[in-house]
Amino acid sequence: MSSFRSSCRNIGLPFFKRRCAISHRRTLIAAFALACLCLGVYAICLVRPALAAQALQTSVPHVILIDADTGSVLFEKGADDLVSPASTSKIMTAELVFEALAAGKIKLTDEFKVSETAWRNGGAPSHGSTMFAALNSRVSVEDLIRGLAIVSANDAAIVFAENLAGSEGAFATKMTERARQLGFTHLTFTDSWGKGDPDQKVTAREMALLAAHLIKTYPQYYHYFSEKDLTWNRIKQPNRNPLLAMDIGADGLKTGEIDAKSGYDIVASAVQNGERLILALYGARTAKERSEEAARILQWGFRSFEPKMIFAAGEVVGSAEVYGGNAGSVPLVTLTEVKVLVPRDLSEKLSGRIVYTGPLMAPVETGKEVARLQISRGGNQILDVPLKTAADVGPGTLQSRAMDAALQYAEGLFRTYILKAVAH
Repeated sequence: MSSFRSSCRNIGLPFFKRRCAISHRRTLIAAFALACLCLGVYAICLVRPALAAQALQTSVPHVILIDADTGSVLFEKGADDLVSPASTSKIMTAELVFEALAAGKIKLTDEFKVSETAWRNGGAPSHGSTMFAALNSRVSVEDLIRGLAIVSANDAAIVFAENLAGSEGAFATKMTERARQLGFTHLTFTDSWGKGDPDQKVTAREMALLAAHLIKTYPQYYHYFSEKDLTWNRIKQPNRNPLLAMDIGADGLKTGEIDAKSGYDIVASAVQNGERLILALYGARTAKERSEEAARILQWGFRSFEPKMIFAAGEVVGSAEVYGGNAGSVPLVTLTEVKVLVPRDLSEKLSGRIVYTGPLMAPVETGKEVARLQISRGGNQILDVPLKTAADVGPGTLQSRAMDAALQYAEGLFRTYILKAVAH
């Protein structure tokens, strides 16, 4: 019978650095310890005070605020509900354009033709957000990016779709496919510019993470979002992001709105004292509420949290049980430093756990990703990072493997008979 399972070690962290001592004896010890093992309490837990971050209140129905560097969640409300992206979908349009540039498929100096479709549906005749690109004119990729990022130009988005994929529909398919490649399971697009469509849906959480990806992966292109204005066809337009005019460190990304029903949206980023926060906000009732709430939530995040390093790069975080090896466990390390933004007001608990499917089967090689470190605050997971093995574990002696087999067999019996009896 198999007793392999998803296992976790809770990691307690009173003020980040105290560790629970975990003993990995491969012998039949107290019945209570065996019962805990069989219950899957493979847990190292970090425990420390932290803040009541959710004390923040907002009238907007869908909001998330994250630390750009780690993805740590500082605040969320309705962040996993499906919403219409409106023009914030252009962040994914920009991602595909930036990816094509980084891969050398296109250059900033390349020129794309403005088709009648792009002009009529996204240009001056559409009466929507536009850079006023002239019909049949040729516009450089760099200027189209400026139109997309600064004035949310629908015509620029359509021109990109037609020139990179042949049609808007084909480009929308690529947008959704790219979202899946990046690990976003809910982002679904049907056009390049955010036209209202019941099948075009996103979540605030995944849009915030998409923004973090874009900023981190394409720093050479992100600056376009912070430019103050665009002049094209002798028409000067200001950047549509209202936060850029406020003294809060905002430096880009997108607003969106289709109608009163879908509400007013924004995905924004700001930096203060070297710390970058990203906000995704959907469903504000007015443009005024959108800008005021976005600024207030970002400022709350900067005031209420401070960065703390929990583990240095390469530091041993914990260990994973090993079956049939010359050691009963293998140390686990993180390849990058584990840092979270923690509340300045210490009133809530920060906890963590190492999660893996185990015990691991010997032999185990160094450098294999076998586990995840998950850190939570007040019941909300704020960080999830991979852990790798820091040592080799070879096959054990015949005697040690026999003992492991006996332990696994005993655990299987416990699960099969005792736990089922308790459950009933």
